[in-house]
Amino acid sequence: MSKNIKSFLQFITLDEIDYWDVKRYTISSVSSTYQLVKLSNLIDERSEKIKLFEYPEKEFGILGVNNKEGLFDAYLEKGENINQSYKKVHYGDLAYNPYRINVGSIGLKSNMQKNNFISPAYVVFSSNEKLNPNYLYKIFKTDIFNKIINDNTTGSVRQNLKFDTLSNIKIPLPSLEEQNILLEKYNDKILLAQKQEIEAKEIEDSIEEYLLEELGIEKIESKVKSSKLQFIESRTVFEWGVDKIVSVSNFKSDKYNISSLQSNEKLYIDLFRGKSPKYSNDSNAIILNQKCNRWNDIALEYVKTVDKNWLKNINIDFFTQENDILINSTGEGTIGRATSITKEYENYLYDSHLLLLRLNQEQVNSQYYVYLFNSIYGQQQVENIKSAQATKQTELGIANLKKISFPLPPIDIQLKIVEEINIRTKQIKQLKQEAISNRENAIKEFENEIFNEA
Repeated sequence: MSKNIKSFLQFITLDEIDYWDVKRYTISSVSSTYQLVKLSNLIDERSEKIKLFEYPEKEFGILGVNNKEGLFDAYLEKGENINQSYKKVHYGDLAYNPYRINVGSIGLKSNMQKNNFISPAYVVFSSNEKLNPNYLYKIFKTDIFNKIINDNTTGSVRQNLKFDTLSNIKIPLPSLEEQNILLEKYNDKILLAQKQEIEAKEIEDSIEEYLLEELGIEKIESKVKSSKLQFIESRTVFEWGVDKIVSVSNFKSDKYNISSLQSNEKLYIDLFRGKSPKYSNDSNAIILNQKCNRWNDIALEYVKTVDKNWLKNINIDFFTQENDILINSTGEGTIGRATSITKEYENYLYDSHLLLLRLNQEQVNSQYYVYLFNSIYGQQQVENIKSAQATKQTELGIANLKKISFPLPPIDIQLKIVEEINIRTKQIKQLKQEAISNRENAIKEFENEIFNEA
């Protein structure tokens, strides 16, 4: 019986007691092949505050902290507008938000940040000669240490990590030489990830160049805007009116004829606006919205559910089919996104913020259309339409979509272009996935190295 009771008890020597708090003494202990050392032996708080308001005409750089960038240059402010004393952050210091440290809101001051001051609400501390601050910063980014931080926060409403509490946490402490080796391994993977991201971006840029080159599209330099009279070519105007004169495109092709859905109705079979749904939480029937429609991709995490009875009254022609194109007609920051529907996303309904274009595949390949529509060629035309409607609710709309022009090569040329872009798109996807994997593995391998027992 006593053995069972003992398994639920944790015995602590008197010299280890720094505070009376049951929560912190039930925390799982850290395991490591390296020596475990209290942070109180390795870090010092910077509590000095500087009265910036005593220098009213001087401009000071203020830092911020979040869980993505860490420390970042937030803004510049004159001393006369700062009504409290701020802390100065030195190179190699760490700073954290005591109320958001449990979600990773901590940063390291490096040569990436030019600003030097931070709100007194933040905790700022430095490390001594035994501890590489970058090594400690990486420890904060591990899942194991984040759990320890969460276990050590206090507060009934807002969880708070005071510096004194942080100081009593133990970390694995290799020698400085070993710390640097661990950091080098970590940085090697991050550098590889960055290289893959750059390569992916270069391929993305090459797709745009390839598309325009294959179609013989030459960009016409935009003319400087004048407050006086403006002249535009009549052949590029698709609607007359002081508030409606818009040049469809600043591009032309020296290889193929420029067409549009309006000038040749044989290019498409159907063009629908989505339905205004009746939403319901009691149904599993879903409907796509403008957030779901990305750049030639569908994100189902943004779907909403609709009433089953309402859904029964929708004509089957309105549901998505393979090779259909969904285009965002409204929605701030999303107008003009286009996606070619694959088999995976057939038989979906879509709301009134979306247009569905069903092309005649013998005339226009849907992937070709989407690649061109999502390129600078198509998006500039979308921007022209948005600019023309600046005085009212901005919308692409069916009528305007029909007016958007595009080069129309033979179908075999379209398929050749699509095949080449698909190859490059797969390369981009693979590089981005590898970059994500390398970033994740960098911190996981670092974590396993310092927290695992031999």
